[in-house]
Amino acid sequence: MFIFNELKSSLEEVVEIHQGRQKTARVTRYDIADVKAIRDGLNVSQMEFAKALGTSVDTIKSWESRRRNPTGLAAKVLSMIEENPSFYNALSAH
Repeated sequence: MFIFNELKSSLEEVVEIHQGRQKTARVTRYDIADVKAIRDGLNVSQMEFAKALGTSVDTIKSWESRRRNPTGLAAKVLSMIEENPSFYNALSAH
């Protein structure tokens, strides 16, 4: 019954936020990375970049063409690479 009450409370909070009677406690947003600019700045191929990030070349291509956007951990890693390009070297070494 504890889980039900917790879920009910959460849903009631969502309704209050949606109706503007309550503000959200926390909002997390990430800027969408310009993957092509990051990769070009590193002077690496799509294949090398995909291998370092542990993803496919098709994923890199879709990010670069903006058909899809990196989310979650990929967005965080790209943000770190953008802020500190030497992080890419450490990442690609593993």
